[in-house]
Order: sequence, then C-alpha cells, then structure tokens
Amino acid sequence: MSVPRARMLDLMKAQCQLFSTTFNPEGLRLGNKVLRKRLLGPTYVSWYPPKLVTHKDILREFAPLQLTVDDQKEDVRRDHIAGLKFRGKSAPKKIRTAPDAHAKNKKKK
Repeated sequence: MSVPRARMLDLMKAQCQLFSTTFNPEGLRLGNKVLRKRLLGPTYVSWYPPKLVTHKDILREFAPLQLTVDDQKEDVRRDHIAGLKFRGKSAPKKIRTAPDAHAKNKKKK
C-alpha cells in the first residue's frame, strides 16, 4: 500500500516548517547548504597577527623633518622599471592632447 504523493508533500512541508528548513520537493540546487555555514572570514583574520607599523608609515611620519631614508623595495622597483625602459619593454607613455585639438575637430565636422 503506497502513500499518495500529495500526502507526502504535505508531510514534507509540515516537517520543513517545524524544523525551519527550506521546502524543496523538486530537489533543486538552491545553495542552502552553503548559506547555512558559518562565516569563515573572522577565523581567517584571527590566524594572522595585526600589522603594526610599516616602512611607509615611518617615512610618512618623518616626512616633515625632511630626513632621507633609503627604501630598498622602492629602489629595486625603480631599477627594474629603468631596466625595462632601457630594453623597450616598459608601459607606453600616455598620449596627451591639447584641449584645442578637440575643439578644432568638432568645428570641422
């Protein structure tokens, strides 16, 4: 003796209301499993210590005193860019047009 499908759906609906779950008789992929999980962001953040002071922060603080401090990372970056420019592999220069050039083109049309 089998139970009619409508009766089973009513039972499932009542069960979902009772246990606060999503009623999904077709078995569609709704993402509820992912949405029910707790957020992992705070856990991941707690794995790493907070950043206290960086080299740029120190340079910014002492900038009004006009002290010269060597920034090795910046020096390496500039040397790398200079090498790229020497070999012709650097980013192209931005094209700057005079504001009058655009006005002349519009008048000709």
